[in-house]
Amino acid sequence: PFERLAAAREWVDEFVHWYNEEHRHSGIQFVTPAQRHSGAEKLILMNRKVVYESAKQRNPERWIRETRNWEPVSEVWLNPEKSETEEQEVREKVA
Repeated sequence: PFERLAAAREWVDEFVHWYNEEHRHSGIQFVTPAQRHSGAEKLILMNRKVVYESAKQRNPERWIRETRNWEPVSEVWLNPEKSETEEQEVREKVA
């Protein structure tokens, strides 16, 4: 529990800043939400692709397959709908 309402608000403000400005999210190719919303993700991901391709050319034995896909994610869902198959699997695990 927080000692004061102001302390709770301060904690939330810090968390929201970290989540949006610093934390790189795997669901959006390891960029921050702020980078995605500002459009900076395109340049960041293009640079990552160049770096990975260059590393693969210098050390091909480190890669069995292609390098990571650094294309921007077109759609993002906070809580995506599950297919009927996924829903059934969840029900069976719980039962």
